[in-house]
Amino acid sequence: MELRQLEYFVAVAHEKSFTLAAKRLHVVQSAVSAAIAALEKDLKVTLFERNAQRVVLTEAGAALLPEALAVQDAVQGARDVVDELGSGLRGRVRVAMLGGLALVDLPAVAGVFRARHPGVELQLRVESTGSAGNLAALLAGDCDVAFLALAGPPHRDVTGWELVRVPNVLAVPVGHRLARRRQVTLADLADESFVDFPPGFTNRAVADQVFEAAGIARHIAVEVAGVDDAAAFVRNEVGVALLPEYAVQLAGDGVRMLRVEGQTFEWSVHLAMLRKRRPSAAVQALLGLVMQHVRLLDGTVAGADLHQRN
Repeated sequence: MELRQLEYFVAVAHEKSFTLAAKRLHVVQSAVSAAIAALEKDLKVTLFERNAQRVVLTEAGAALLPEALAVQDAVQGARDVVDELGSGLRGRVRVAMLGGLALVDLPAVAGVFRARHPGVELQLRVESTGSAGNLAALLAGDCDVAFLALAGPPHRDVTGWELVRVPNVLAVPVGHRLARRRQVTLADLADESFVDFPPGFTNRAVADQVFEAAGIARHIAVEVAGVDDAAAFVRNEVGVALLPEYAVQLAGDGVRMLRVEGQTFEWSVHLAMLRKRRPSAAVQALLGLVMQHVRLLDGTVAGADLHQRN
């Protein structure tokens, strides 16, 4: 088994295509096919199911992927040691973000990181299916670090750092029939239209579970990907929404905040990576910056004084 074979294997697993993997690696497709065939012969297994439409990992391929990534991480770690003695950090860090996540000042994180580590390529992207998409990307090796909104413990193959816990409150338009109340029950909301997030978003999953347990079917009028958009729809009387308290406070005078009796709809933001992967020096540098830029629920930012000094 050679490092080159593992590199080609990871590329095909990520791209789900021998052609795209070859383009990514800047080699001819026959070289990729030959490397995978040699690896399969050496391991005496089939790593990919191939047909005209798709290339997917077999069970053996899925088992090999985290190990191959771990080997790549170990090699990168050796390079990091040398780089730190010379020209500074090198490499690439791919981050799966959560859309509209104001609880972490990611633009500031990215700006500081790139200023400090110009030799590292930082790639940030948003998955359309929220935390479910981020977790899938992490498990497939398509990103190095992912932000996950969780209502329970992380996936068994993931290690995570809890950044902040976020209780949700009910947001209603200022002219709503419930707007003068401080607290409502789930039954009070049985006939309401909701502004919510798409399936795959933890906010949505938590709310669905609570209402389903209470035997109440919700009507979802609008699905949005960010809390700012949700608050705007509430302000314009399209529906009510379960949102983080900070988002309601920022929404202005057109939205009122109410508690739901006996419910917090709480979830937490985690920064996660695969348990079997060794974080590179670049990933460790990014993790440290994220911890300094967490926006706490009292409105303060962790590490704000340090950020101002830098």
